[in-house]
This record gives sequence, structure tokens and C-alpha cells, in this order.
Amino acid sequence: MFNQVSAELTQAYEALQGRVASLTEELAVANGELRRQYREKEALSERLSSLLDALPAGVVLLDSSARVTAVNPVAIAMFGERVIGEHWGDVVSRTLEPAMTVGEWRQGEAWLSMAESVLPSGDGKILLIHDISSAQRMKEELERSHRLAAMGEMAASLAHQLRTPLAAALLYAVNLGQAGMSDESRAKFSDKATAQLRRLERLIQDVLLFARGESMGRDIIPAGELFGEVVQTMEPLMREHGIEFVAVDGCAEAIIVGSRKALFGALVNLLENALQATPAGGKICLSGNFSGEFLSLSVRDSGPGIAPEKRDRIFEPFYTTKGQGTGLGLAIALGVARAHGGTIEISTATIAGAEFVMTLPVGEA
Repeated sequence: MFNQVSAELTQAYEALQGRVASLTEELAVANGELRRQYREKEALSERLSSLLDALPAGVVLLDSSARVTAVNPVAIAMFGERVIGEHWGDVVSRTLEPAMTVGEWRQGEAWLSMAESVLPSGDGKILLIHDISSAQRMKEELERSHRLAAMGEMAASLAHQLRTPLAAALLYAVNLGQAGMSDESRAKFSDKATAQLRRLERLIQDVLLFARGESMGRDIIPAGELFGEVVQTMEPLMREHGIEFVAVDGCAEAIIVGSRKALFGALVNLLENALQATPAGGKICLSGNFSGEFLSLSVRDSGPGIAPEKRDRIFEPFYTTKGQGTGLGLAIALGVARAHGGTIEISTATIAGAEFVMTLPVGEA
């Protein structure tokens, strides 16, 4: 029995040795594969690190609680080394200022564009931040060049616009110097000369406003308040001309960031144009509609409308169909809308009359 047990133990030991040798071989193969994968991952990590270091944009990695966990050298140059561990909201409030365009920010004199992507695991985000200062300067220079080109093209028209009221004012002023004129006639000529000089002053103000169209403010404007101010200003004028004025405020809680005075003037310009085009007994409707990230402000009138061949030129500086108009009202309104990241369009869905729709991006207080 002892010999039998001893033989069985010998066989089991030999089988165990064979298994150990097999496992040793498998372990060596597994270790070799792990070392290969480690070297590949290490090489990939080095390539990714080199890529992030060489990337001309800032890269910021946020965890699920929006704290900064990693940054590349460009991001360090933008926000400093101590940004790691900080909450991203604190970094933004300390170093960035929102621009008019969604996704763009100001950092001192620099302009930044920011895009974010959620990590596949859902545990954080990657922020890609580009310095678009040079592109922004080129854009501003291009806009300025376009305005200067427009000013050059309208120089002859401007001279004509200035000469007419100036000549009239000079004529009335000469008449004031005539001897033997009654006080009633003198007051009449004085009023006419003053009216022409005020027309001349208004024209010059419009030209200056058009020329510096890029000058916008940073006011926090509740759209409902702006809407109410415009309605309050225009209602007496509408009643005076016998126009039915309807205001539908759908601005809700929308906030606009920009120049309150410029936006107010642009809306008033649209309403004054509608007033001049609408005969007594007609109707003008001002409506606001807040949807998603945009606010639409519509001015619709019951006038004769705009001929299709004139729609392409209606926003051109000094283009006007009115005898006393400067032709700058719509051009200025469009410039204000564009400076706020929006636009103004003529609606083609209107059967009668004309409808101008100003679309503006909303912001946050």
C-alpha cells in the first residue's frame, strides 16, 4: 500500500511539475504581451502628450464636478499653473468676459473661442480653447473697410444731401436780412431756416452713427423693458397720425447684452419707417417672440409694401424712397443688429404691407 501511494504521489508530483512548467510558459507569454501593450501605450501616451504640447489651442480637462484636472501648456499660458484643482466657473469669472457671439470670450485684449466635448465615460468634459484674436482683428478690419467703401460710394449722395438743406437754410437766412420785413415774415423765415439746420444736424448725426457702427455697450437689457420703452415712446406718435398701434410682448424673460440706446434707436427707426409708409387709418404691429437662444422683434405695417426690385437695396446707405429721408435709418438699424450678433430681414410671408424682423441672440445676466 505504501509503494502504491508513493507511486501515485510521484505521478501527481510529475503532473504538477508539468502544469507548473505550462503555467510558467503561459505567464511568460502573458508578461511579454503585457510588456508589449505597456510599451505601445507608453508610446501612445508620449505621442498624445507631444501632440497636446504642440497643439496651438488650449486644452482643459474637467472632472464630473467641473474641476480642472489637467491642462496643456497653451492653457497654462492662458490661465496660469494654479488653475489645476480650481472649479472652472471660478476660472471663467476671474479671467474671462463673455463676448457678443455665443461661444466667444474676451480675455483682456485677446479673443477666445471655446468648444466643449463630453467624455465617453460621462465623467467629465474636454474644453478646446482657440485664440481667435487675429481672426477677430481681421474681421473688424474687413467690416471697417466695408464701411469705408460704403462711405466712399455714397460721398456724392452725401454731398447732395448736405447741399440741399444747407442751401435752403442760407436762402432763408438771406431773407432774414432784408429791410422792411414784418416780424411775422421774419419769424416764418427763422423757423424755416432752423428746421433746415436741424435736418442738416440730424443727417450728420446719422452719418457719424453709421460710421462708428461697431461701438456697442455691455448693458444687461431685459428685453421686456426695452419693448415697453419703445411702445411707450411710439404710442403718442401713432395716435397723432391716426394709426392703430398693436404691441404683442412675447419677450418673456429674455436678456440681451449690448447697447440699450443703440437697440432702442434701431427699433424706433423700424417703427418710424413703418409710420411713414402707413396711411392714416392703417395699422402697425410690434411683436416680440422669445424662442430658444434667439429673440425676434417684428415690425409689420399695412402700407403699400416694398417692391421686389427694391428689397435688395433697401438696407443700402442713402437709398431712400422718401423726399425728406436720409436713407440711413435702415442701414444703421441693420448695423446695430449685426453688432449684437443678429440681423434684420424683410419677411416674404406678408401678403400686404411690409414686415421687418430683427433677430438677436439672448444672453445671461
